[in-house]
Amino acid sequence: MSDRELRLADFERRLGDFLQQRPGSGPIFRADGITVRFGGVTACDDVSIEVNDGQIVALIGPNGAGKTTLFNAVSGFTAPQSGRVRLRGRDISALPAHGRARLGMARTFQQMHPFGTMTAVENLVTAQHVRLRSGFFACGLGLPLGRSEDRAAARRALQILDFLDIADYADRVASTLPYGIQRLIEIGRALALRPSLLLLDEPAAGMGPEETSELAARIRRLRDDMGITVLLIEHDIPFTMALADYVYVLDFGAVIAEGVPAAVRNDPEVKAAYLGQDAEEE
Repeated sequence: MSDRELRLADFERRLGDFLQQRPGSGPIFRADGITVRFGGVTACDDVSIEVNDGQIVALIGPNGAGKTTLFNAVSGFTAPQSGRVRLRGRDISALPAHGRARLGMARTFQQMHPFGTMTAVENLVTAQHVRLRSGFFACGLGLPLGRSEDRAAARRALQILDFLDIADYADRVASTLPYGIQRLIEIGRALALRPSLLLLDEPAAGMGPEETSELAARIRRLRDDMGITVLLIEHDIPFTMALADYVYVLDFGAVIAEGVPAAVRNDPEVKAAYLGQDAEEE
């Protein structure tokens, strides 16, 4: 090849790399053939899903369908028997949960676990220690680098609380706060990890209609203003269908339907077997 052809090939390669990293240009996350068994029970059976950069993607299905098990497997909390997980094209299957968090994957849980004796802002500061260079003990001992990073972590924590519209609760002890606020603190702790992909496990659980509507607006803002791609599990079907760009339906550990919300909602098998008559009437 001539020098000109080599330069052109190098330019095209670098342009391809750049386009691959642009929000909305392609998959940020892919799970291929995830299988998880507990004894003789197959909780996830060769599940494959993909999330494009800038999307809000939902996993729905009845209780026991394997949704949370899949979340645990892709986020590093459960070891699958088979399958691979990729984040921005990188195979992260062998990484533990904290290693995946460092690369930009964060998640919340069905059952909230705030540090109950800490304030809201302290919860978010503590969550950031997985990413700090100085480490937890350097901050605790008050070493110079630790103090500097702790101040930066506190500023970011306050910014996140402000973004979530709960900055007024910053200095309140987490366990004394209303349920809906504790839910938002859980999301805030995940955001403190600076994720590019956020996994939300039933974020609207226990919320009323007004709180659910406000939550949907906040999740859209995470995507639109912060550039965070979202993968969520949810049982609130109207909430999910109004929010998600793409939907996967799981049952008995397998994907039985996928597509844009309108297509999934109108799928006869999904309507009859998994969403139920009430959801169909909605």
